[in-house]
Amino acid sequence: MRNSLIRAIVAASSLASSYLIFDSQARADEWGCQVILCLSNPGGATQYAACRPPINKLWRWLAKGNSFPTCSGVGFQSSRPGYDPYYCNEGYTLTSSFGSGGRVATCVSASLRPVDRRFCSFGRDDTGGDHGSVLSPRWQSEGGRLQCMAKVTSRPNFREQPHFVDVTIDGVGKQRVWY
Repeated sequence: MRNSLIRAIVAASSLASSYLIFDSQARADEWGCQVILCLSNPGGATQYAACRPPINKLWRWLAKGNSFPTCSGVGFQSSRPGYDPYYCNEGYTLTSSFGSGGRVATCVSASLRPVDRRFCSFGRDDTGGDHGSVLSPRWQSEGGRLQCMAKVTSRPNFREQPHFVDVTIDGVGKQRVWY
């Protein structure tokens, strides 16, 4: 956290110095420069009241499919807008497959977890495939006794703001901005 704060101060200093030295190139009152300054804040782009109007304008601007605003004299890059409507809780990985209804997103646990023994088969003909809420169930020795273990699946969460742009600011780093 302290490292991010130092980076933000360095970025703000470089913006301010560019503004003071190259008055015709980078102005702190230009919308693109305001956006970069606000995004470089480790406390969040809208932590300060002065940042709320330019950032809200940015969300509206990007939602219409427009490109990221520019700020001359400042080193930054932005990606094309992206869309990612789903995310998983910690310990799960987002996967997708095609089912009868089209593309299906699922969260799969990163590690094996104990599951009800009914998911594990004693027969040798079980392929260890998909059993609904668990994947690849199998018997595994845990603490000297057999335990039915599998990767657990769950539904993904929906993002409130599913659109994003990756912004790289020199001296600060890379940040994904959701809108």
